[in-house]
Amino acid sequence: MKKNFHRERLTGGLSLIEILVVVTIFAILGVIVSSSLMLTLRGAKKSESLMKVRENLNYSLAVIERNIRGANMISDCTNSDTKKITYLDQNKTSTSFFCVNTGAAGSYIASGSAIPTSVRLTSDSIKIVSCSFTCAHADLSNPPSITIDLTVQDASGVGVESSVVSAKSQIYLRNY
Repeated sequence: MKKNFHRERLTGGLSLIEILVVVTIFAILGVIVSSSLMLTLRGAKKSESLMKVRENLNYSLAVIERNIRGANMISDCTNSDTKKITYLDQNKTSTSFFCVNTGAAGSYIASGSAIPTSVRLTSDSIKIVSCSFTCAHADLSNPPSITIDLTVQDASGVGVESSVVSAKSQIYLRNY
């Protein structure tokens, strides 16, 4: 009877190796689950960043397109300063669109006649990476046009989570 009791006691418990195997398996599962969670969170931040950048870019382009399309004429079509376009609006008032501090922190797209009185079109969370307004004169088959080429970036995003979006649009004047 003593022999059976001793054998049962040895085979009924867990050995140190078995415990180490179980702990290792749980550790590996923990690493896999936490890695998966981190990738999901990073993807969500990237998606949020991309949406914020696109909304800012789309809003700016919509305002610029609407105003230039209804303009009477482009004031300076020499393309000497590609960061600014000046035009006469429907009321024959001279106004412009321009990019401020392109490539630097705090850069933005503005509408107005001068920086102190300008209206900011992009938010503080957006950085203008590149900006170009190119004018094309009217010819026999086409009215004057402006080509806008913008690249914007999420100013607060870091590394993989930061989004960069580019857009190019050509706008023809209706009222020239």
